[in-house]
Amino acid sequence: MKRNLILASFIVLLGCNNASKKESQETSDLEALSFNVNVANPTAADRTGVLVMVKESELPSDFNHQAFTVMDGETEIPSQYNEKGEKGLAFVIDELAASAKKEYTVEYDKEGARTHNYTKRTQAELSIKEGGEWKGKEYIGGTFKNVDSLRKPDEHTDHSWYIRYEGPGWESDLVGYRFYLDWRNATDVYGKTGRDMELQHVGQDGFDSYHNFNDWGMDVLKVGKSLGVGSIATFQEGKAMRVAETDSIISKISENGDVYSEIQTDYYGWKVAGKDLDLKSVISIHAGTRLSKEHLELEKELENIATGLHKDENAKLFSSEGDANSWGYLATYGAQSLNQDNLGIAVLFSNSDFMSFEEDEFSHIVTLKPTGKKVDYYFLAAWEKENGGITTEEEFLQYLKDTAAELAKPVQVSITQ
Repeated sequence: MKRNLILASFIVLLGCNNASKKESQETSDLEALSFNVNVANPTAADRTGVLVMVKESELPSDFNHQAFTVMDGETEIPSQYNEKGEKGLAFVIDELAASAKKEYTVEYDKEGARTHNYTKRTQAELSIKEGGEWKGKEYIGGTFKNVDSLRKPDEHTDHSWYIRYEGPGWESDLVGYRFYLDWRNATDVYGKTGRDMELQHVGQDGFDSYHNFNDWGMDVLKVGKSLGVGSIATFQEGKAMRVAETDSIISKISENGDVYSEIQTDYYGWKVAGKDLDLKSVISIHAGTRLSKEHLELEKELENIATGLHKDENAKLFSSEGDANSWGYLATYGAQSLNQDNLGIAVLFSNSDFMSFEEDEFSHIVTLKPTGKKVDYYFLAAWEKENGGITTEEEFLQYLKDTAAELAKPVQVSITQ
């Protein structure tokens, strides 16, 4: 009897040791499913709202994009995986000190999925009416529904009442934008008084109610026949020619994430400068920034891509061609909002792309030289009624110069395993 007890105890201990070894091995395997993202600030200035992007090609071959978490020590960092646009991992660093070097750990499972509950800090949407009918160039009746993609109907033009706030919209926690998905093809600004996502409410209580001050904010920029802020054009025969005449346009929400959102629009048969060409536009925004990035790809060579800003007699003009240490910019600041309060708007560009500053009746203009039929630029807006926003010309100019310097010296990102 005694011997049987001893034998039973030995078997139990052996089982415990085997279980312990198995658990230890599983823990070891779990710990091995991680890699580090190293981020360095190359400038002697603090940064906020820093986007970190790790391309799919740089990620481990067994990376499971449905089951990962980004950690800053013991703190989880909101993140996302982009599947439709430029594929890869994205997260935002809210504050990065001058000359700082930070290491973030990405933990992942080989299989399965992880659920996260992050505060949504970016948004992109496209909302059209359904259940009504076209009568000539107007859409009568129906209710709005968000869609992922839209080929612009041939009937659709300005004030057709078909697309909520007349085109795609995108926003960060700081500011919102839209562009008109019609012959105007110009970009407008939604100033926000808070940090919540608001586009889903805009235009729901009356088609153009957003022109009036609401609790969330309002449309703050008068666009008219101008380039608004950062609209796509080319400078020909002394004026900015927007993407007005095309064969067709398809716009889609390529990313609508918590920290990064993106809209891709394909213009087929843009008729301009004696040419007929296709144009791809990818507009993106991330959490913690006012900046929208515009990436353009041309099917054919074009002498220049132009962009710029609405002209307003109440706003002062500022410009810089930029250099190796700072992107160039074209900016205005003053009481130019539709609410007659202070608004700063700007476009920023690489000095290597800069051709000239121009103007026409409606717009301040910068022309850029596409390289390999591609060009990138950024645009932004800063309204004085933002929560903790910029309220003086001096603050705006400092913000503009800091931003231009950051674009010239982006953060350095590397991966270690």
